Amino acid sequence: MRLVPFGSLTDEDFAAWQAIRASDSRWDSPYFTHEYMAAVHAGRPIDVLIGDGFLWPLHKTGSSARPAGSPGADFQGPIVEPGVRFSPKAVLAAVGVRSLSFDHLVDGYRDLEPWVEERRVSPFMDVTGGLDGYLNRVDKSGRGKMSEARRLTNKANRELGEVRSTVQANDGLDQVVALKREQYASTGAQDHFADQANRDLVRRLMGSDLGLLSTVYAGPHLLAAHFGIRDGGVLHWWFPVFERKFGSYSPGWVLLREVVTAAPELGITRIDLGRGEDEYKRRAMTGSSTVCIGAITSGLGTPARRLRRAAVGAAKSSPIAPQLRAIARKLR
Repeated sequence: MRLVPFGSLTDEDFAAWQAIRASDSRWDSPYFTHEYMAAVHAGRPIDVLIGDGFLWPLHKTGSSARPAGSPGADFQGPIVEPGVRFSPKAVLAAVGVRSLSFDHLVDGYRDLEPWVEERRVSPFMDVTGGLDGYLNRVDKSGRGKMSEARRLTNKANRELGEVRSTVQANDGLDQVVALKREQYASTGAQDHFADQANRDLVRRLMGSDLGLLSTVYAGPHLLAAHFGIRDGGVLHWWFPVFERKFGSYSPGWVLLREVVTAAPELGITRIDLGRGEDEYKRRAMTGSSTVCIGAITSGLGTPARRLRRAAVGAAKSSPIAPQLRAIARKLR
């Protein structure tokens, strides 16, 4: 195995990258494209571990490493040809680190199984055939929400002004970021866009073939918007936002319905919703994949890390967790 700076990759390396991706549908997410990695690398250096039928883009910091794009990449892992095996310990040695952690590792790597500490559901929507095809696959709850979205669209049209959607908008990204930051603040979640590098990344992606910005307005009012990335038939639902004052119109569902309706025109057959079991994801999903949390390490064993993660999870689920996060933010 050899570790190569992303900027030093050759045309042959990129051709091999594309060939390996094409060999297995597990790598069809836009997060596994070299175009996404190029956008990330422009703001934060990436090194790529390359072997026979194997490559893994990584961020290396001191004695540790993480998959490239972390913490924003919702699918992670080495891109490998079918049947290729590798040694996790050899990976650490080749990268020159003591640990390599992951939090959205695609499930199914036999060689990484001993290092997986936890698994999470990552829902998706099969939108083949657009809205009609989707409604034939989604369960009763999802069909009900889509029907409600149609009714509320008509209501917004009467009460707020003509409803119009743009599934491939050219501007509005700054407003999406601002609304997302408001959402983070109101829920106590960590502000992903507090880091200038993350704001710059979505702007670079917006200017690439991967970025997809969608909006829905009622008269002069922005109801909801979404910025995601897409490649081929896959759209990753990444940063959805809506104006809270128009929450009674279920603007997020209104926008999602518009995107599903436009899916055939866009060439999209699947919308990945990302890890988590939010209510809208449970209702909208037609299926799910699995992503893993863990770390390859030469030190602390996986059982001990599992215990530590369980303790952290218990603290986060505590009724006073929001107050603790608020106090922590004030002390920073």
